This record gives sequence, C-alpha cells and structure tokens, in this order.
Amino acid sequence: MTRMSSISFVLWQLFIILPILHQTCCRNPVVASARGGKWVPLPSNQAPIAAPVGKWDLLQENIGIPAMHIQQLHTDKVVILDQTTFGPSSNLALPGGKCVNGSAGKDCTAHSVEYDVLQNTVRPLTVLTDVWCSSGSVMPDGTFYQTGGNGGGGSVVRVLEACNSGGSCDWKETKNALSAPRWYASNHVLPDNRQIIIGGRGQFNYEYYPKNDQTNKLFDLPFLRQTNDPEENNLYPLVIQNVDGNLFIFANNRAILLNYNTGAVVKTYPALPDGNPRSYPSTGSGVLLPLKNLQGKIQAEVLVCGGAPKGAYLNALKGVFMGALNTCGRITITDPNPQWIMETMPLARVMGDMQLLPNGNVLIINGAAKGAQGWELAKDPVLSPVLYKPDAPLGARFEVQTPASRPRMYHSTAILIRDGRVLVGGSSSHGGYIYVNTPYPTDLSLEAFSPSYLDSSFDLLRPQILAPGSQSQIAYGQKLVIRFTVDGPLVPSLVKVTMVSPSFTTHSVSMNHRLLELSTVKSAKPAGKSRHQIFVTAPTTTSIAPPGYYMLFVVHQDIPSEGIWVQLQ
Repeated sequence: MTRMSSISFVLWQLFIILPILHQTCCRNPVVASARGGKWVPLPSNQAPIAAPVGKWDLLQENIGIPAMHIQQLHTDKVVILDQTTFGPSSNLALPGGKCVNGSAGKDCTAHSVEYDVLQNTVRPLTVLTDVWCSSGSVMPDGTFYQTGGNGGGGSVVRVLEACNSGGSCDWKETKNALSAPRWYASNHVLPDNRQIIIGGRGQFNYEYYPKNDQTNKLFDLPFLRQTNDPEENNLYPLVIQNVDGNLFIFANNRAILLNYNTGAVVKTYPALPDGNPRSYPSTGSGVLLPLKNLQGKIQAEVLVCGGAPKGAYLNALKGVFMGALNTCGRITITDPNPQWIMETMPLARVMGDMQLLPNGNVLIINGAAKGAQGWELAKDPVLSPVLYKPDAPLGARFEVQTPASRPRMYHSTAILIRDGRVLVGGSSSHGGYIYVNTPYPTDLSLEAFSPSYLDSSFDLLRPQILAPGSQSQIAYGQKLVIRFTVDGPLVPSLVKVTMVSPSFTTHSVSMNHRLLELSTVKSAKPAGKSRHQIFVTAPTTTSIAPPGYYMLFVVHQDIPSEGIWVQLQ
C-alpha cells in the first residue's frame, strides 16, 4: 500500500469511527450505583441528541388485531395473538365466510394472524379459546407451543407448526392439557425438548409440557408465594436459563436460582436496593445480557429496567397515576456474591419492552411514564426508545432514540426480526376495541424501528453472509467457517459473530430471549476481493444455549449483517 493510500485509508476509518465513538462516549445519563444497599451518585454529562437516531416505518395500518402476543418463526413469519373474549369485534374476518364457536360464542373474525415479514402480508389464523395473558415457546424443531390464557383457555395448549411459503397451517388446540390453569405465566424451553411453565395468577408452582408419567403433575415453588403481595407483583416472572443449566427466576424485586430437576433453590439473590417491584402489574422489563467467552468461564448478567413504584397499581385503580421508575438494576448472576448495580435511565418507563440487538446492545421501547399495567391504568406514553450499551463505561450506556408517532401502551409488543429491525405493534388499553373519544385508541398497526446501524451511511461497513446458507443445521461445539463480504475496508479485530434466539414477547416479558457471541478461533481474514472469512465455535453445551433456531449475524464495527437462520442441535 502506498503512503498516500495509507493516509486515505486512515482518514476514511476516522470518518467512520469518530461518529461511533461520539455516540458511545458523549451521551450519558444521570447514573447512580447501589453498593451495599447505599446509593452513590455518579457524574452526569448527558448531551442532547444532535440528530435523529434510528428510523420508524409504518408496515401495516390495520392487521385486524392488536399485537398482545408475538413470536417470530424460522420461516420469517411472525405469529400474533389477541384475546378472544371481545367476541366478533376483530377487524379481520376468517377466510371464506368461516365462523367458529369461540370463547365468546359464534365468531366469524380472527384473533390470531400470521404476518409474513418478507411479503408484508397478513393471514388470519383460527384460535378458539381465550389466549388473553397467555405464554408460549418455540420448540427446538420450530413448532410453536402456546399455553394457557383466561377462563376456558387457562389449561389449553395450542400448537402451530411452522408453515413454509404459501402454507395453510393453523392452530390445533388440546383442552385440559395443563395440570393447572395458567394466566400470566412464563415459559422457557429446556435442553431436553420440554418447556417449563412457571406461575400465573393463583399458581405458586410450575409444570412441564409435553407431559410424561414423571412430569404429569405440579411442582411447588414457594418463592412465588413469598413474592406475592397486595398488587400481585409476581405475575409473568422473568425466567432465564443460567449458563450452569439452572433457572434464574425474578419476581417482584427478588430472584432465585432454581435447580428445576430437583426443585432445590441453589441461590437466593439480594433484593433490588430500592425495594420497588418490577413484575406485573408494576411492570418493568428484563433481559439476559450477551453471553461471551463461550469456551471459558462465562459471566452471565441480567438487566432489569423500569417499572412502577410500590402502590402504583392500587393508586391507578383510584385514578391517581404515580410516576414510573427511571432505574435499571444489573447483576452478575454467576458471581459467588452477586450484588445489584443501579443505573438511571434518561426516561422513566413502565410497560417497556427490551430486545437484544445483533451487535449486543439492548433496545428499550414502548410503555408509559405514569401508572401501572392494566386497562386504563397508565398515561403519558413514552414515545422515544432508549438504546443501552452494556459494554460502555458506567455513565455512558444510554442513548435516546428517535420518537415514535403513536403511543404503545398496555398490550403492546416488540421483537427483533432477521433483517435487524425491531417489529413493534399493539396497544389496547381498554376492555374492547375502542378507537374514538379516548387519548389512547386501540392500535391495530405494525411498525418497524430501524436502529441507526441500518442507516445507508454504514453500507460500506455492512457484512453480507455468503456461507453457511440459511436454515443450516449446526452441532454443539462445531467449528464453523463463516464467509462474508464487506464492500469497504475490513477491520479484522472488529468482526464478531452473534446468535440471537427469537423471543415470545408479551406484557414486557421476552421469553427465551438470549444472545451469544461465538468464540473466535481465527480472526477475520481476506478470502478474495471483498470476501472474508472468520472461524468460530458453536456453543458447546445446552446449558449455554438451548437447542433450537437462532438468527446468526456477522457484526463489523458494530454494524450487523442481515441474519440467517441456523438450527442448533
């Protein structure tokens, strides 16, 4: 390389990297940390947003139902559900004049839809029993199991196979399939091809599905009874598989580590220092931060953000709306003596959703600034998403994003999709579809939020995966060669490969959501003109990554490729 071309390359890199460094270092919120239960103020140098960060696009104005529950499948179809007890009030008719005997009587409308991401089209699905405040997981073979709900739907299991293009699959329902009715429960896929279903209103226990002779019963979980209070702040508990195979379960303001094979609590974590609840209806959101160093000692961290203070729900029932919480708690759940570190968000938020982005950052989106979760119990929507950067220094982790044009309140959702956008829908704050004479009308639209990494100014940095192909099967511990292109100059040390599991998202809980940064065996190196390859190792155990479908991305200088689907088995 000539001296002039070297200088040009350096200048080009500075042109690209300096804005990224500015975004990382210069937009800092007020932060406080809690050590030993005491609050320690940290310096603030929060700078105003100089330009819009991220972009919003309206995909569908009316998909027929509000997106209360949402799950992406490996076919690039997204399954969306709403409750059925509203009766024949959906805005989407079942095909061919079909009518069913649903939970509210004769019903000729759909309460579940399949959204095709690639075609931007909607297909009605037929669900018979009420899925209001239900839960679900996608099994390792790609089949979607949806469990519980309200009333007659409480003990039902609904199964939807993943359709290929043009498929006509629909829900198959089995009544009395669960050992207890599950309303506001949480699910998690287990390494042995079962899912565990934990809690729910009035249920201080857990069970498994599918059943066998040994697991066709209920297992008591006293922790849920201990975290139940007058506001029922133990509903939709946050359930995360730790890297040792045990389950981290967070409810109210406390957490345990459960050995689900023996039923033993192997660790009890300290309560959040401020004592405020973060579970439904005082709803915050939580996520497992990216897992790295998958071949060595793995550190697992959980982040819980927002929610409503004690008394917010009961006060909202009286028409008094308390301000939402503006704090996040972060804890290393693998530490021998774990402690919460508290940070302050730039925006207070209740009913927010958290989604892991392919580059390892976390998007916090949707929700309200006052009140609690429930019908008519919140106000003052928070329109601006916030980006959280886990690897930035404490005090420089938050970045406010471009605001949305419409509120996303109770019964709204968000999920990451394969092209790197975040699909956002829902908002149904009423006991029915109400569009007029209300500040927060029922919203039947779907939008996409595009983080700033999708901006065209980063196209020269953006990888494009050549191999393996989408839908590839990979084995635990397998050495993988990932081939990709980058149109601009490559910085090999700033290339990584991530895998993200698609979540079932509802009521600010993203079930089964995790991101793994694969261990690099050989750094990225040229493999021809603009072609490169990187050698990585797939996750080694089912404790680190349960089997199933993941979105795999190549990330270069924090700019992700479009993902491909891989099946870990």
